[in-house]
Amino acid sequence: MDQIQGDVESQISLTIDGDEISDSGSVCDETSPFGLFTGDVFVQIGEGSLEHGMIKRSFLTGMGSVAKYTNVVAIHKNSLSTLTRKARLESFQLFSEAVAEKCGGDANVRLGWFGGTRDEILGIVKHGFSHCGRRPVNGQSYGVGVHLASTQFSIDGALSSDVDEDGLKHILLCRVIMGNMEVICPGSNQFHPSSQNFDSGVDNLLAPRRYIVWSANMNSHIFPIFIINFLSVQANVPKPRTSLMTFSALISILSRFLNPPKMALIDKSYNDFRGNKITKPQFINSLRLIAGDGLLLEVLKPYTQEATAMDVSAKEYKRKLLVDQTR
Repeated sequence: MDQIQGDVESQISLTIDGDEISDSGSVCDETSPFGLFTGDVFVQIGEGSLEHGMIKRSFLTGMGSVAKYTNVVAIHKNSLSTLTRKARLESFQLFSEAVAEKCGGDANVRLGWFGGTRDEILGIVKHGFSHCGRRPVNGQSYGVGVHLASTQFSIDGALSSDVDEDGLKHILLCRVIMGNMEVICPGSNQFHPSSQNFDSGVDNLLAPRRYIVWSANMNSHIFPIFIINFLSVQANVPKPRTSLMTFSALISILSRFLNPPKMALIDKSYNDFRGNKITKPQFINSLRLIAGDGLLLEVLKPYTQEATAMDVSAKEYKRKLLVDQTR
């Protein structure tokens, strides 16, 4: 797994040269619609650039089976255009050198994903981390500190992010100084290294999925580089109030994930159904062919679960009635 991570991180081709994070393929898009993420802090990367392609590929690879239902809307990059941001990079480099000297020449700098709310992400990139221990990746605490997901498990960072009012989720890709790592057990309340021999924590030394950076180091050992703004199926399916979903609601949700040509075919088929030109089974079959069963199943999953819960509740109610009648 370490070799896999090394291969992925080398493909991203991030280099820190002097006062900038450089990649010859990056292209900045000055017409970004993400006003909150652009400006003198982060700039949007053009979709056609090599850099955008590598970051997107790394993110989607780590999303596993959910990748096919995840849409990367935009990627923003640390611009380092102000003295403050350049000073933060220089500070990160100095701490990296110090840890490398302590650890025999290798600071063990990794890449890690951190998910949060939009406001949390904005606060971090502008002012740094202000808290830790509240949002462990994948719901499991491994000590009190800033939890990041390793490169090949962006899904964990995505699960820790929240949907904003536009239906988007946001995740940071950071450089992380890990130094000498020690194993932290699930449920641990540890909040600092167990000895001077260690610098950070992981859930597994051979194949780490979680990185734990202690609070004392959270703004010196973590340096945000990219923000990925994305859509996911489950994040954009409204919480069901009933076990039923109307065709119009289903089509509205599908429009967030399918391209315009496919949506035009679905709209035509739906209009034909409403005009009694085709039957309901014919419309459903057309919908399955165009959208695909995989996407439909993901979109309908919350409603299926709600129906199951309602069915269980009904059976439990009947069982209680029978019990009451025997008393």
